[in-house]
Amino acid sequence: MKKFRVHVNGKSYEVEVEEISGSAPAAAPKPAAAPKPAAAAAPAAPKPAAAPAAAAGDEVIAAPMPGKVLSIAVQQGQAVKAGDLILVLEAMKMENEIFCGRDGVVKQIGVSVNATVNTGDTMAVIG
Repeated sequence: MKKFRVHVNGKSYEVEVEEISGSAPAAAPKPAAAPKPAAAAAPAAPKPAAAPAAAAGDEVIAAPMPGKVLSIAVQQGQAVKAGDLILVLEAMKMENEIFCGRDGVVKQIGVSVNATVNTGDTMAVIG
C-alpha cells in the first residue's frame, strides 16, 4: 500500500492506495503538454460590487460549488445563530441549503437572488 496526501477544495486528506497488479509498475509516461487556455470570454452576468474584505474573526460563507442562488433567508444586519439558514443554492438540479456556522450578525450579503456563483465566491459574511 502506498500513502498519499490529496488536497481537495482547501482540505487535506490522507489516502492509501493498494496496487492490485502482480507486475512491477511500468515507467510513467511523460504527461502531454497542456493546451493553451482560450481567450477569456465576457462574463454572462455582472457580479455585485466588490465589498471590503472580512475582518479577522468574521465567518466568510463561500460557495461550496458552482450554482445559482434561489433564495436568501437573511438580511444585512440581522442576528443569526449557528445552524440558521442563510440561503439556498441550486447546483446540479438540486437545492442545497447553506447554513451559518456560528452565532453573529450578518455583515454582508455578497450575492442576489438568481445570481450565479463559482466555487469559493463569497456569498455572505457573519461577524
